[in-house]
Amino acid sequence: MKRISAPGRSLLHNKWAQVCEIAAVFVGAALIIFAGLQFVGENLFAKQLVIFVANLAMLAMVWSGPRIRKQGWDHFGLSFSFAGWRVVLFTFLKSLLVFVVAVFAFVLGAIVMANIVGIPEPADISGYNYLSGNLPLLIVSMVSIFFVSSFGEEVIYRAFLMTRISEIGNGTKWAVRLSVIISAVIFGIAHLGWGLTGIVQTTFMGLALSLMYLLFKRRLWPLVMAHAYMDALLIVPLYFAE
Repeated sequence: MKRISAPGRSLLHNKWAQVCEIAAVFVGAALIIFAGLQFVGENLFAKQLVIFVANLAMLAMVWSGPRIRKQGWDHFGLSFSFAGWRVVLFTFLKSLLVFVVAVFAFVLGAIVMANIVGIPEPADISGYNYLSGNLPLLIVSMVSIFFVSSFGEEVIYRAFLMTRISEIGNGTKWAVRLSVIISAVIFGIAHLGWGLTGIVQTTFMGLALSLMYLLFKRRLWPLVMAHAYMDALLIVPLYFAE
């Protein structure tokens, strides 16, 4: 039996320590972003780099929690061992379902906001001109986004945040429901740069992803894969933009 340190026992049993763990992850990232953006000006690539660093810091802090508790990644619904092609196939099919549900929720959020504030102006993508026709940079960007966004955001906002909020509430139905709502709202706020409509859209999408996480008994890979499909749909067209 693994011996758990005093900090590990505190994180396992002390509610205030668990709350502080959540706060440290998100407040730490907010401070990195706030400080970083003061130095990069209007350079969009540099801004993305700051967000990248902040997300890496969040992942590192999230990863430290299970280590201190002597828990494995399976506590978050992640397995890195090959379970057979049948499991791979079913995971892929589940990811397609998640993708459809998440995109529907995203579009629904856009429809709701269009009826409230009107149809927004098309997004200005001129700041992403560095990706146009640049295949090596596209590949580097895709790999980075898949790790930090597709994988990282699902680990942070679904696996970590929902699991910890549920634990704070002793796994009750109300705690689980609250974890769905809080994780979706924070996920939406994290996309502040997309404007009000973008925040609502990503909040709707976050709700869909959180519910699918519960539906699939907290198995995270279908969500990671679906998130990767969505990120690819956003980034790949920029390569062909003129």
